[in-house]
Amino acid sequence: MELSFPFDPLARAAEIETKVMRGGKRLYLKFRAAPYYGGIATGDAIGCCFLCAYCWNYARNADPSRFGKFYPPEEVASTLLHIAQKRFFNLFRITGSEPILGESSFEHLLSVIHFIFEREPRASFILETNGFLLGFNPRWVERLKNKNVVVRIALKGTDADSFEKITGAKKEFFDFPFLALQELERHGIRAWPAAMNDLFTEEEVKSLERLLDGYHIKAELELEVLEPYPFVLENMKRRGVLLKRISRPL
Repeated sequence: MELSFPFDPLARAAEIETKVMRGGKRLYLKFRAAPYYGGIATGDAIGCCFLCAYCWNYARNADPSRFGKFYPPEEVASTLLHIAQKRFFNLFRITGSEPILGESSFEHLLSVIHFIFEREPRASFILETNGFLLGFNPRWVERLKNKNVVVRIALKGTDADSFEKITGAKKEFFDFPFLALQELERHGIRAWPAAMNDLFTEEEVKSLERLLDGYHIKAELELEVLEPYPFVLENMKRRGVLLKRISRPL
């Protein structure tokens, strides 16, 4: 796929959704048990409206039509439930992509959640998202209201310039994940922000925390750790995104 930087993430979301959705089915790479959150049944979907320099799924998200297989939501839920039952998990997620690219992918996500809760009412679903489309379409937020759905929003920069450099998306779209967090809190949905610790100095992280305060977001900022795969570090170098701190040995 030809792409020039910076790009319009709204246009990219619409384009990517046409490639990763087919009817109600979505493109997935695989399903697995993952150790995060103490153990979680995980579906690795494909396709994102951003193209973050540090993404471990960069190649697949850059050109999603070359990878994966289409699955309907009920089969996704059944596969995740089978993993969870084998491992005694009660946590579920879709990762490796942006779950919400537009109406079609959002409906797919809601259906997966519905089928999981229908068969396992005690389950919890962690929605990992960049928050962009939720901020742009705040009316969608209310549809996530369920005591067993929690939302983790990955913030991609401490200001508009770093957002553009990291995501490849135009800087004027920087605010939307913060608006999503505001709306989630307004609806009483448990949500929190996360940011990649290794890409920012201590002062930049503090400035991000001040920005969150300015939006009256109460949730504490989670600092995540970069997975320093060689291809990730090489891609970051190519995109001019530098490590500011190192949280684990390279």
